[in-house]
Amino acid sequence: MFQASLRRWLLIALLLLPAMAVHAEDPPLVRAENAVRVLKQIMDAPDKSIPTDLLKEAHAIAVIPDMVKAGFIFGGRRGEGLVSVKNPDGTWSNPSFVTMTGGSVGFQIGVSSTDVILVFRTQRGVDSIVNGKFTIGADASAAAGPVGRTATAATDSQLKAEIYSYSRSRGLFAGVALDGSALRIDYDANVAIYGAGITPRRIFEGGVSNVPSAVVDFRDRLEEYTQR
Repeated sequence: MFQASLRRWLLIALLLLPAMAVHAEDPPLVRAENAVRVLKQIMDAPDKSIPTDLLKEAHAIAVIPDMVKAGFIFGGRRGEGLVSVKNPDGTWSNPSFVTMTGGSVGFQIGVSSTDVILVFRTQRGVDSIVNGKFTIGADASAAAGPVGRTATAATDSQLKAEIYSYSRSRGLFAGVALDGSALRIDYDANVAIYGAGITPRRIFEGGVSNVPSAVVDFRDRLEEYTQR
């Protein structure tokens, strides 16, 4: 009886694993289009968007659409998206491609998909991105972000946080804790879009040309929402 039950659970666990692998196959331009879609849907939602003041003060914004979480006792999550940084003149940079991964432990089973947005409030977070990788909660403090166009940070822990994190699942958009998740530059995707030898710093500082419209659209959307 026990062996039959164990085999059944192991089979379920094996069926969950491809969900995260399939998600990783989205080509860069599709990922860019999905990031724009998520950003637009969230920012156009009445009283459910990221506060405009946060966008105006932000140093960087990352959008990770359809982040897949799968688990059977030991779980994991993976997503792919874009990140843009604020230029000294207040405009937004072309985006770099990124991946986001994390793990969890505890009784869990199933697969879910969640849109994630990170709002970086300090230059230190931007420097970590440029260096290629950082872990939320270890390299930069994070807190669930406030929701609503006129909302403000309400607690001391939020005020001290270097990153505000948000998620949207099944239509609900709210702040979320993502400690332990690692954000990394996706160099392969950057090569596919910008060419070989292009560093994240060069992308952020405007040293690229012939950027596809789907990628430029992400930057332009950020410009639009920041100026509201």
